[in-house]
Amino acid sequence: MSEEMKECPNCKSPYGYSVGQGLYNCPECSFEWNIEENKPEENEAENNELLIKDANGNVLEDGDNIVIVKDLPVKGFSKPLKAGTKVKNIRLTDGDHNIDCKIKDFGAMALKSEFVKKA
Repeated sequence: MSEEMKECPNCKSPYGYSVGQGLYNCPECSFEWNIEENKPEENEAENNELLIKDANGNVLEDGDNIVIVKDLPVKGFSKPLKAGTKVKNIRLTDGDHNIDCKIKDFGAMALKSEFVKKA
């Protein structure tokens, strides 16, 4: 067996130990993994990618069209954004309001992804 310890991909504990033939086990969370399946390059690429989901759990991408699922009050306007309003060509951003878009009669807006669905 190898004396080398690996970081657990589940709980990030640095004490993962080899149990033979490329298999490792974590003593803290009892997670077992194959070192060949968990390449560091692949995990870093997945972590750097912005993953934003709509109200139904569908992954959103730049340029998607969405529909607002709930009436949303807008600060400075007397009327809310109505449910069913269609929005074209969204841009995804990092932060609390993670969708930037332009809405007819309202202008540029930032929306939260939990109040929209993919069209």
